Amino acid sequence: MSKITSIEISHHRLPLDPPFKASWDGRPRHHFDATIVRVRDDEGREGIGSGDLMKGFEGHEDLFIGQDPRHLERHYEVLSHINFHYGRCWPLDLALWDLSGKIIGEPVWRMLGGRADRVRLYASSGVLREPSAMAEQAERYISEGFPAMKVRFSSSAGGRNGWRDDVRALEAIRARVGDRLELMVDCNQGWRMPWDTTLPWTFKDALAVARELERLGIYWMEEPLHRSDRKGMKALKEATSVRIAGGEMTRELYEFRDIIEERAFDVIQPDVALVGGITGCRRLAYQAREAGVTFTPHSWTNGIGVLANAHLTAGCGDAPFLEYPYDNPEWSEARRDYPLVMPLQHKGGWLELGEAPGLGIVLDENRLKATRI
Repeated sequence: MSKITSIEISHHRLPLDPPFKASWDGRPRHHFDATIVRVRDDEGREGIGSGDLMKGFEGHEDLFIGQDPRHLERHYEVLSHINFHYGRCWPLDLALWDLSGKIIGEPVWRMLGGRADRVRLYASSGVLREPSAMAEQAERYISEGFPAMKVRFSSSAGGRNGWRDDVRALEAIRARVGDRLELMVDCNQGWRMPWDTTLPWTFKDALAVARELERLGIYWMEEPLHRSDRKGMKALKEATSVRIAGGEMTRELYEFRDIIEERAFDVIQPDVALVGGITGCRRLAYQAREAGVTFTPHSWTNGIGVLANAHLTAGCGDAPFLEYPYDNPEWSEARRDYPLVMPLQHKGGWLELGEAPGLGIVLDENRLKATRI
């Protein structure tokens, strides 16, 4: 029986020059941080995870040391208690799945059910560009084989001058590419950066935007209202033909359970690195399918988070496509995946997961040593 012998957490920082100005922030980001979690067993194998900062985990190592890493449901329960009392430590769940796959010699997608060994991707942009530049970016995505693109709306005064300007950017894209690309919109109203006190849209604001998105044939409308306004989201879902999506920063699985049971969203977007880990989110994949709700994870962390969400989606989900954070030159695959020896590379808009045991993560130890905080 394999036993956990150690858990190591390290933090890393990649300088960004030029900086990345994310649509949901407005302030230029001059560095990109990553937290790496390593779990080792008594035979020298190592499982790797990444995501949240693991705040609150210190002092709880003894709850895992000496345990079999493959007892994933037991570890999930312990992490759920830590999540309640302290902080989100779900990257450890990812590392335990990676280690478990290495122990049994199977990729995680197969351990989760083996529905597929690859996932279709949508290109998730993050920069607010002028309408003509957005249209050019859409053309580039098409040339690379992506079937869909997510366009960000500005979340506060730091972006464009209101949603009408955002709609003009969409119009420019649609005029350039026609129906060759599915378009999704992230309205950025569900949450704010700590410094941003701008109020979210009201229901009437969101409904006016939804009417414009209907006209432009938008596939889904993401987080059009504050995360607490579940009744508003359901009313909006019923008032528009555009799919309503959300939940990327939802903290508890029971909140997703209620969202699914109430049919409050058309699309739920949990992220295994942020809520529930793979163990918890696979429950949501099954619940959503039975309720006719689309399950397609948020994955804006780094390549480790993208891989973890992809393995879950391929293994037991049935998503039309998965989020692939990618917006050259400001958000390149090399920047996003700097902890890895090789950045993830899509192939014609697909991410192939292969046969490597676990999650298939190979860390760039020299880069991690140079960027360690």
